[in-house]
Amino acid sequence: MIEKMLRHDLSIRRWRRFKSRRLAMISLMSLILVCAISYSAEWWANSKPVLLHFQGTTYFPVAKDYPASAFGQTETVAADYRKLKMGEQDWAIWPIVRWDPYESNANVETFPAPPSGENWLGTDDRGRDLLTRLLYGLRYSMTYALLVWLITYMMGTIAGGVMGWKGGAVDFWGQRIVEVLSTVPQFFLLIIIIAIFKPTLWLLVIISCLFGWISISYYVRGEFLKNRKMEFVEGARAVGAGEVRIFFKHLLPNSLGPLITFTPFVISGNIVGLASLDYLGFGLTPPTPSWGELLNQAQQNFTVGWWLAVFPSVVMFLTLTMLSLVGEATRDAMDPRL
Repeated sequence: MIEKMLRHDLSIRRWRRFKSRRLAMISLMSLILVCAISYSAEWWANSKPVLLHFQGTTYFPVAKDYPASAFGQTETVAADYRKLKMGEQDWAIWPIVRWDPYESNANVETFPAPPSGENWLGTDDRGRDLLTRLLYGLRYSMTYALLVWLITYMMGTIAGGVMGWKGGAVDFWGQRIVEVLSTVPQFFLLIIIIAIFKPTLWLLVIISCLFGWISISYYVRGEFLKNRKMEFVEGARAVGAGEVRIFFKHLLPNSLGPLITFTPFVISGNIVGLASLDYLGFGLTPPTPSWGELLNQAQQNFTVGWWLAVFPSVVMFLTLTMLSLVGEATRDAMDPRL
């Protein structure tokens, strides 16, 4: 009970220290907001109305697919809501951006097209709205980054924790295996495997996790080696607690400092990693929205499409900067010297 109270008090003091960093709090709130908008992007950027009242019936096209025959369109299977013949009693509520990430704007003369009233940030080299592609691309970038972070941290925590908790031969041979795996050129191996198999989001996550756990296992091992001889562990042993209970109930909560501190920086690295793979053509399968793929288009159309370089670069820069600010504030909050 006393241990829980002390840990709770320490967490409160760390949170207060984090909140004192205004830029970090603004960055954290901004990241939460833009991620919420990205994961609900169908409501903000889509070629379907959010709500449609047509010929006495109310429809929710953004949440449900309706056949074209429901609106009297016989020349196509999928309903084209822009071509509906609206009567005086009919109305529709559209998203802020009326383009989906896979739709080309046939009204522009050339691709890529510069920013305009229809496409606020311009289009890519296939006429697709750049703002929509950036918004949906954030969803894939954050999903990949968070999944890789979660899985690698779980693997690294278990591996490093077991080596630090057991010590002896387990630690010795475990470290030898980790040292051998750490010498593998991970990025090049990742490219080779992706070149063999058709890349999907889950495949990229799995492959990235094969070696991504190694770095965090070092820090977790060090924390477990330091804490396993502490008084609270000896006290748990004295009252008859088993090894599993000591591992997860006592050692792990007191060894989370490196995990929490490095989290924003690891997520940033994962976002850059996916963008690098997409830029090289080894990432998500086209036409999946991707920041790296947009940067690749910028390199190929730099003289005629400056917006393809500027806007994706600015979005990535702001995202990584906000994550870095959150990471620095977290590092200071977790600093035992403070």
